[in-house]
Amino acid sequence: MTKDATKFSFSDEHLKKAQTIIARYPEGRQKSALLPLLDLAQRQSGGWLPHNAIEFVAEFLSVPFMRAYEVATFYTMFNLKPVGKNHIQVCTTTPCWLRGSSDIVKTCEDKLDIKCGEVSKDNEFSLIEVECLGACVNAPMVQINDDYFEDLTPENMTILIDKMKNGDSVTAGSQTGRCGSAPKAAS
Repeated sequence: MTKDATKFSFSDEHLKKAQTIIARYPEGRQKSALLPLLDLAQRQSGGWLPHNAIEFVAEFLSVPFMRAYEVATFYTMFNLKPVGKNHIQVCTTTPCWLRGSSDIVKTCEDKLDIKCGEVSKDNEFSLIEVECLGACVNAPMVQINDDYFEDLTPENMTILIDKMKNGDSVTAGSQTGRCGSAPKAAS
């Protein structure tokens, strides 16, 4: 990871949030706020976690930089390079794969003209494969930013991407109208 020359610090808004987060931890345990503060720094940085933000959070919590870096590189929720405005994470674990996640990946790649691990030229979309997102019964599924989209097909994934490209709102959850994890209606 290359070092960013600019200095990172929390904005006033994010500093208040950081102080609220830290206040949740017992005296002497504030270092336990490392995960949520790295997430906060990532959100302030536009969806990714630059080196200088990791350094800042480590200093902010009086944690050795290497500890903060280990955490940031261990958890896949942290993006160590820039991502698109719409960060698409396709679950490719066995249940999703068995239900067609490879077709969802291909649909995204074709529709966005990028491969997994890339960001579109307009910086609107990025695409990665991830491990289990925890909604196996509604497979295949993707996470886009903070929202889950389930019961996907290449057709409804195409519709989601088109809506996002047009700036239209998209509805998270099942794309077939299933309620929660209820069984699919008999055909």
